Amino acid sequence: MDRDLALSLVRVTEIAALVSARYMGRGDKEKADQAAVDGMRAAFDLVNTKGQVVIGEGELDEAPMLYIGEIIGKGMDVEADIAVDPLDGTSLVAKGLPNAISVIAMAPKGCLLNAPDTYMKKMAVGPRAKGKINIEASIEENLYNVAKALNKEISDLTVIIQDRERHDELIQEVRRIGARIKLFGEGDVAAAIATAFEDTGVDIMISIGGAPEGVIAASALKCMGGDFQGKLYPMSEAERERCYELGWTDERLEKILTIDDLAKGDDIFFAATGISDGELLKGVVYYGDKLAKTHSIVMRSKTGTIRFVEAHHRLDKKDILKDILKKHQ
Repeated sequence: MDRDLALSLVRVTEIAALVSARYMGRGDKEKADQAAVDGMRAAFDLVNTKGQVVIGEGELDEAPMLYIGEIIGKGMDVEADIAVDPLDGTSLVAKGLPNAISVIAMAPKGCLLNAPDTYMKKMAVGPRAKGKINIEASIEENLYNVAKALNKEISDLTVIIQDRERHDELIQEVRRIGARIKLFGEGDVAAAIATAFEDTGVDIMISIGGAPEGVIAASALKCMGGDFQGKLYPMSEAERERCYELGWTDERLEKILTIDDLAKGDDIFFAATGISDGELLKGVVYYGDKLAKTHSIVMRSKTGTIRFVEAHHRLDKKDILKDILKKHQ
């Protein structure tokens, strides 16, 4: 795919972030999410690559835009798989909390797993610990292997875990082993990416979260040389039936999904823009005189290039934004 695609994708996440950030702290996560969807879908009309949404806002009857199977972008033929999360962290924006982002992953057609909307056991690490995780091994074995790879004492290792009741036993086990714990509320894409940047202080993510977000996180870590393993984990009979409808068998549900199962090939693009301030990305800042600033990251696995983009926007100069911003005042 064209290397210029990277800049096109970061423009898409910028638009989604600029619109969604209007709802920061206003207590309405549905409107914040819809704003991000509206912005992202409109911006995709300017992307010069046609792709099919494989991870999106739901099925056609659930989502009028960015639904699974929708063809977006420009071009003669469908060339790419597209995974989107216009707003990863809806409650974070609604409550004015940190670490909400807008994200996209794109890869050649057939390269991104069309994961069912169910839960997934996840484990993620950065480049220095690549190959040192095994989602079926004990927590203790994984933590000591990662600590050894990073040349750290176990007491200096930081595990990031989502603050949910389903993780109570995991949290107690990590405490017993003696590692540090950092809890997060929402946004496990950002949590997984944090493992690849040493300045975040996060060494490994262990969590049970959405499978679609697992594909997006794996795409990002593929670009950065990190590692990711997942295993589908239906939490109800309805979720299991949904997996069956999409062609997953009991045998396949037991399979460990490696980073290459989730994001195949060596030409994957990933872009994210901060909506609220986080450890990796700053959130949207609105100035006077219809000026705003965004902070984004964009990367490509083929080259290994990681770019941080700080962009200053004239909101009255962007035709694509005018109608959307008017709708989301």
